[in-house]
Amino acid sequence: MSRIITLTTLFMLAAAPAMANAPGGGYEGITAMFYGTIAIILGYGAYDIFFKT
Repeated sequence: MSRIITLTTLFMLAAAPAMANAPGGGYEGITAMFYGTIAIILGYGAYDIFFKT
């Protein structure tokens, strides 16, 4: 389980530049939720393929 948390954290940190929107655009929250959800799904997929025994 700690590997999932580690992978999720790494994906979230890697996606941080993509979440940098111009202030006042109104989409900051939904963009962060979108990229965060995608990072969690990709992290779980990588765990399922490579690290699950």
